[in-house]
Order: sequence, then structure tokens, then C-alpha cells
Amino acid sequence: MIPPNSRILGKEDKRSYWRRLIEFIHPGPDSHEELLDALSDAEDNQVIGAESRLMLEGVLRMAALTAGDVMVAAPRMDLIELDAPLEASLHQVIDTGHSRFPVFEGERDNLVGILLAKDLLKLQRAPLLSIRTLLRPPVFVPESKALNDLLREFRNTRNHMALVVDEFGRIAGLVTIEDVLEQIVGDIEDEFDSQEDVGDVFALADETHRVSGDASLERVAEAFGTHLEVNAAEASDDTHFDTIGGFIAHAMGHVPRRGEHYEINKLRFEVLHTRGGAVKWFKVYPAPVEKNAA
Repeated sequence: MIPPNSRILGKEDKRSYWRRLIEFIHPGPDSHEELLDALSDAEDNQVIGAESRLMLEGVLRMAALTAGDVMVAAPRMDLIELDAPLEASLHQVIDTGHSRFPVFEGERDNLVGILLAKDLLKLQRAPLLSIRTLLRPPVFVPESKALNDLLREFRNTRNHMALVVDEFGRIAGLVTIEDVLEQIVGDIEDEFDSQEDVGDVFALADETHRVSGDASLERVAEAFGTHLEVNAAEASDDTHFDTIGGFIAHAMGHVPRRGEHYEINKLRFEVLHTRGGAVKWFKVYPAPVEKNAA
């Protein structure tokens, strides 16, 4: 009779053998660059979508960043003065649209706590209270704090803001959970953000670009150092396009479908994703050079 432990060891050895065999036949990525190439191949083979690849590359990019890389520098921080009149503080909250503010007393470097904008409503109901009673203790992190660790800390402590200090213990800036998440998903806009720059251009690790169909012609032209305009023979008095998606749809004569492409000024705009009859994402890269026939 075979001892039970022998069966377990045998099973573990067999599983390990098959794992080694699979890895030998289909080796996984061994470096950061190979992993990025694997993501590119997965997108090209329609295993993942363009937006998924952007987020996955964002996760990899975030792993190499620190709090100092994404913080709002101290001179640009919006602070509330502890002894400021309530009306002045309310106006500042409304004007900036932030939900959390570091509060200073005396000098800007003397930060005494974090104030939630919603807590100011309590002062209107109880004017005898002071802002000091509403302050929450600040969280301090070093500039070298890895974003992966910072995100984990935000989740565990339920804090959404941390003050960043330099090697000498001075306030270098602040970082929010939104700053961290934007490294993965891109800019997060809310009702206070400007709607003028809808869409954007993203540079990827394989030297291609992702261009939102909503990106403005001016933004795309500036990003690639080129000029985009409708063919003079096809133009009319009412021919005007604000977005790259509308421009290319007009140039092609129909709403592009996934996989179709359009070339202009030595650039190829390949359709990656459509939604609601419009292009959501383009993949942009140098147009292949045609070889002259022998």
C-alpha cells in the first residue's frame, strides 16, 4: 500500500512537470518589453480591446511611478486658511470644485488638517463651531512612496488624499486617489472639469498611438506635427469638422468599420473600436512604405 504522503508528492511532481512542459511550449513574457508586446499582440488578435490595453499598460506604468511623480506641487495646492471667514472659505470651495482641502494656520507650510467640503455645511447649521473642530488628521507619505503601495493604503484606510513630504520633511505637494487611478484609466472628469478637451491622444509603448474619435483636429494635428484639412476639391462652404472621427468619416465617405484605415500625411489611422455609429478609438502609426515593383 502506498503511503498517502507519497501520493500527494507524486501528484505535485506530475503537476509541476506539466507546468514546465506548457511553459516550454508556450513561454510567457520574461521582461517588461515582452509583456507589452504580448498586450499588443492580444489586441491585434482581438483578445482584448483597445481600452483594455490602455488600462493594462497603465497598470504596468503605474508600477514604476511614485507619489512624487504624480503629486500636485505645493505652490499649486489649493489651501484653506484656518482663520478665514466662513463666506470666504465657501467661495473658495465653489470656485475650485474640490471635495477636500488641506488647511493651514499662519504659514502655508503649517498644515493642520484636511477639511471635507461637505463638512462646511455643518458650520451653517451651527455657527458657533469652528473649522478646527471639523478637521481630519492629515496623512503624510514620502515622495518615494510607490503608487502601488499608495493605492493599497488609500483602500485600506479609506483616505482619498495624502500630503507628500520631501527628504527634509517639508511639504512637497499632495496626491489624491484620483491622481493614482488616472494613471490606469486616463483623465477622470467630473462636473467641474472643462468639456473643451474631450478625447485625447495616448502614446503607447510600441511607439503607436491611441487617438480618441472625439479628439479635436487641432489636438491631433499638434500631437503629430502635421496639418489636417479637407481636400479642396471636396470642400464646400459648410464643410467643417471639429473631431478627427468626423473628419475621417467624411474623407472615407462612410462611417469607418473596425479594421478599416485611412492614410494622410504619412500617417495611418486604423479603426480599433466603434460605438453608436461613430469611431471610438483609432490606432495611429506611420503608414507603411510601399516598395517599388522590380
